[in-house]
Amino acid sequence: MTVEAQRDQPVLRRSIGTTQLALYALGSMVGSGIYGLIGKAAGAAGSAVWLSFLAALVAALLTSLSYASLGSRYPRAGGAAYVTDRAFRLPVLSFTIGLALVASGLTSIATQSKIFAAIVADLAGLESLSPTVIAIGFLLILSGIVFRGIRESMWFNVVCTLMEVSGLLLIIASGLSYWGTVDYFEIPPERAAEGLPLVVLQASVLAFFAFIGFEDAINVAEECREPERTIPRGLIIATLAAAFLYVAVSITAVSVVPWQELATAPSPLTAVMQRSAPSIPPGVMTFIALFSVANTALVNYVTASRLIYGMSGQGLLPSLVGRIHATRRTPHIAIAALLALLLLLAIAGQIADLAAATVLLLLVIFIAVNASLVVLKRRPGEARGSFEIPLALPIAGVAVCAVLLVTRLASSDWRAPALAAALLAGILAIYVSLRLTKASDR
Repeated sequence: MTVEAQRDQPVLRRSIGTTQLALYALGSMVGSGIYGLIGKAAGAAGSAVWLSFLAALVAALLTSLSYASLGSRYPRAGGAAYVTDRAFRLPVLSFTIGLALVASGLTSIATQSKIFAAIVADLAGLESLSPTVIAIGFLLILSGIVFRGIRESMWFNVVCTLMEVSGLLLIIASGLSYWGTVDYFEIPPERAAEGLPLVVLQASVLAFFAFIGFEDAINVAEECREPERTIPRGLIIATLAAAFLYVAVSITAVSVVPWQELATAPSPLTAVMQRSAPSIPPGVMTFIALFSVANTALVNYVTASRLIYGMSGQGLLPSLVGRIHATRRTPHIAIAALLALLLLLAIAGQIADLAAATVLLLLVIFIAVNASLVVLKRRPGEARGSFEIPLALPIAGVAVCAVLLVTRLASSDWRAPALAAALLAGILAIYVSLRLTKASDR
């Protein structure tokens, strides 16, 4: 394509400010984090669960700061795929990382669509209606919002995030009077011999996954105003805000409901609300959960479509999927392709194992991103960004993520690692196929 032709092509619309980006990242973290993990984390750390979230914050902040620094240097929609390509100059590595992130987003969206369908059926009394039909309807509406434009997607995200945060603040406010009623350093008695520090660190592996989602922010870099400043500020604000909410909620939860009960409760935060504020109908938390689920799906949809767009711009995927709609200024071909895959996943059935596998791949991606920043900071002549961090931080990020990965592999059954390996093999097969096709067209 000539330079003149490139100039005539529509581009993504820059409309995201710091507040919107912070809410975008925060909504992704909160939506897939504290609501589901607090019970399991309490079972592992007892009343000291709040310390596990603080330890997890340190681990998450290391990688979050690396993303913030890279975002200020290279505000590109390809995100992790772009920075690894720039650092290591290995297209196969960038392709694998990019598609692994897309796969992670797809499994998350498909999972959320099923959860959304179950909640809607329960709230509206539509048990006779197939959950798959509701899930398909949800995916169609979601794709319409994402296609409509980044402004519409961001406003939807703002509403959902505020609802999610309001739910957590409601839990904190209703249980504030219970603070100080328990020993906040109590750990499960059967683990007393291991000591508080070790128990807290092991539980922080679980708590770390409540922070996953901050990495989505860098993929909308080309739609941010002043991305060199917006991305670092938005990421840091979101990570610290999530940490504050997580610590406060965990203290409230173990204060209101004994950690032993919390660990076995089907819906831990609903159990907390029922005890601390019995006058509030249980359906309120269920209604808030609806927004949480929708928000997680939306953020992953936007992220996946921008990843595909960015990888197309790098020449890693066909140029067709990187086209921008002239009116809506969104990557409409990528959005449509994702919708087709999502509909297949929604109809296919259980995808829990695949979702667990992609979580393992996320840790590998975090290692690669931190390592990329190390390489780029040490490379002579590489441009600096407006937000620089000491070299020791991304090095520590590599080490921490590697420890978390090993711990996750050791505690997981064989299916998740096997599926992760199969997913990598499938991505590599796609890469080889695309390369052979490109070579034959020459």
